[in-house]
Amino acid sequence: MSKTKRIVNEVSHLVEPLLHEIGFEMVDIEFQFERGRWILRVFIDKEGGVTVDDCADVSRELGDLIEAENIIDYPYVLEISSPGLNRPLRKESDFMRSIGKMVRLKMSGPITRRRNFTGRLANVREGMISLVVDDNNLVELPLKEIDKARLKYEFDN
Repeated sequence: MSKTKRIVNEVSHLVEPLLHEIGFEMVDIEFQFERGRWILRVFIDKEGGVTVDDCADVSRELGDLIEAENIIDYPYVLEISSPGLNRPLRKESDFMRSIGKMVRLKMSGPITRRRNFTGRLANVREGMISLVVDDNNLVELPLKEIDKARLKYEFDN
């Protein structure tokens, strides 16, 4: 396991229970080197959405906790953010909540000679999702083989 993946896993296990306790859901965590510095991004959400004040409050809570555990032993910047319009989908519950919405998926390997799918999420059951793709065909995809998934925001005409 890479060092960045280990850090993401450790931070995730540390902060997810705290976020749940204070009324937030952890959507995603990224740890990347950008523009000459390390950035730890924690994406949070809650019923009704996340405000700038929520992000500031969570930043103070998580910053102290992560520092106390000494998970990252070099300088980094902590960013707390909402997942935005193109929210990533990770857990089965994320997919369940998104039934009827447009999603964009990248599979870990080819399924019916494709790795990338865009369509309307029709169903989630028994570790599989049903996706209505561009030509109105229904495609069944295993959740465990989804590498990346995001909501695709639909603009009203």
